[in-house]
Amino acid sequence: QVQLVESGGGLVQAGASLRLSCAGSGLTFSYNVLGWFRQAPGKEREFVAAITWSGGSTSYADSVKGRFTISRDNAKNTVYLQMNSLKPEDSAVYYCALSRDIGIRTTTWAYDYWGQGTQVTVSS
Repeated sequence: QVQLVESGGGLVQAGASLRLSCAGSGLTFSYNVLGWFRQAPGKEREFVAAITWSGGSTSYADSVKGRFTISRDNAKNTVYLQMNSLKPEDSAVYYCALSRDIGIRTTTWAYDYWGQGTQVTVSS
């Protein structure tokens, strides 16, 4: 049974940093693309960042470029999202996801497994 479990969310003030983690079990992360998405109340789930299995290629939404960094540790079956300079508009439930595709994917339907999400709230 494949499981992805996010952690690291919380309530912070604008300008602060958070590091999200997503640990996988039931499968190996190697050779898969990992991504982070977020969903705010009343909005569709949106792409945040993705990383290839080797870590050699990454992609970011324009809204988080320069502030967020995605990384992965295949030995630990874990993917991370370092979020700096957080803004109130970053508030959302953040989900990690795994795609069995090889190349970077930025759409929700390209991902096969999802975590349960972790809440990030940024106060102004």
